[in-house]
Amino acid sequence: MTTTTPAGTGSEPAPSPAISETPGTDNGPRPLLAVVLAAMFMAMLDVFIVNVAAPTIGSELHASGAELQLVVAGYTITYAVLLITGARLGDRFGPGRAHLAGMALFTAASLACGLAQGATELIVFRLVQGAGSALMIPQVLSLIQRNFVGEARVKALGAYSAVLAVGAAAGQVFGGVLVSADLFGTGWRPVFLVNVPVGVVLLVVGGRVLPRGGGSGRRRGLDLPGLVLLGTAVSLFTVPLVLGQEQDWPLWSWLSLAAAVVLFAVFCRFESRLARRGGDPLIAPRVLRHPGMGLAVLRIMAVMAVNGGFLFLLTLHLQGGLGYSALRSGLTFVPTAVAFGVVGLTWRNWPAVWQRALAPAGFALTALAVAGTGLALKGGGEGGALAHASYVGVGVGLALAFSPTLTRALATVRPEDAADASGLLATVTQLGQLTGVAVFGTLFFNRLESLGAPEAYTSAEALLACMFALAGTAAVGAVSGLVLRRR
Repeated sequence: MTTTTPAGTGSEPAPSPAISETPGTDNGPRPLLAVVLAAMFMAMLDVFIVNVAAPTIGSELHASGAELQLVVAGYTITYAVLLITGARLGDRFGPGRAHLAGMALFTAASLACGLAQGATELIVFRLVQGAGSALMIPQVLSLIQRNFVGEARVKALGAYSAVLAVGAAAGQVFGGVLVSADLFGTGWRPVFLVNVPVGVVLLVVGGRVLPRGGGSGRRRGLDLPGLVLLGTAVSLFTVPLVLGQEQDWPLWSWLSLAAAVVLFAVFCRFESRLARRGGDPLIAPRVLRHPGMGLAVLRIMAVMAVNGGFLFLLTLHLQGGLGYSALRSGLTFVPTAVAFGVVGLTWRNWPAVWQRALAPAGFALTALAVAGTGLALKGGGEGGALAHASYVGVGVGLALAFSPTLTRALATVRPEDAADASGLLATVTQLGQLTGVAVFGTLFFNRLESLGAPEAYTSAEALLACMFALAGTAAVGAVSGLVLRRR
């Protein structure tokens, strides 16, 4: 499962940019903690609620498969690209101010999404929602680190982890409840509109309890040229993936993908030159060269691509192929989310001799579990015991592949590079999610068009092909450590 936190998916809190110690008490400012965790929970719910509501949105807005992919992925595009910039704005103007500004933008965009009259409008407002989260969410850990000390900080971080662990399952179920309830005949719209009253309350309370002080004094540059290069490269990569298949892969789609590769190379070169001149690049090359960071980037990209693809594809099959209601579809994901949360919170207490093997074992288990899901559902039925065991296996495998990888990568960097490393891995987390929805979603819709059997069977066959592709991606993550260590 995934989240929209700056540390990405799972239960591991990542170091926050520009952390400065502020005296506090063991009791800590509890209203502050309640506000920031509630805001983070709201943003998490939005991701999973929309995932469950996607088939209903597609039906009511007559959205194409490509438009549906952009509704789901649009949020992630701007969140991933603007995440580091959002953290630096909090560092410059103060995390309290930045958090409130991001919450206001997120709330307004949620209202606009709920009132959208067409797929194009909804996609645009989802992009704005992602921008709001990119400004709001990176401040959560910073505010915790600045305002809690001692045992109070430990408890606050424990509450942070608990929100991550339960957010995914709650989002799936709550989304299913809202869509199935069809409040006042509004269909899918409450999945966005529910954020509005919650956001308004949090803005009012947050204005009273969040600190308005300035940043840490570290006037780091925003690297706007780098931001433009990265955003353009991500857009040139994403758009042809989700639109190309629907338009039979015209020439512009291939040119766009090629341009994305070129622009990403230009971005890397620009960042390197900026670092050599003493500037503040979005992604510091020094961090990328840190031992083990390359492997962590590859593994996190792989695990999040599998996570994003699995959730998106299985939702489409359950509701479109098997005719599940949104609520039943949401409940189907509860075992996966609960398994992810439990393992993410407990893996550090497992025997020490297991620790180094956890990530490869997690990838291997994920590969088996997603393949098992495809095989269990391939006949157009509900899958029985094999399907349920596979859902649990996916949650356990993803948690083992992600949490130890993220923790070790952040634990081994120098303290002065912790913020940049956290921002890098958070960005990779979201880009992996985006890639999973775009690539495997495209494969799913392509298979649907090429098969001519009855609907449920066609959807099941398309799902089977995609699950094997996801299993292959997980297998790459399992063997990547051996390959990179030899090099």
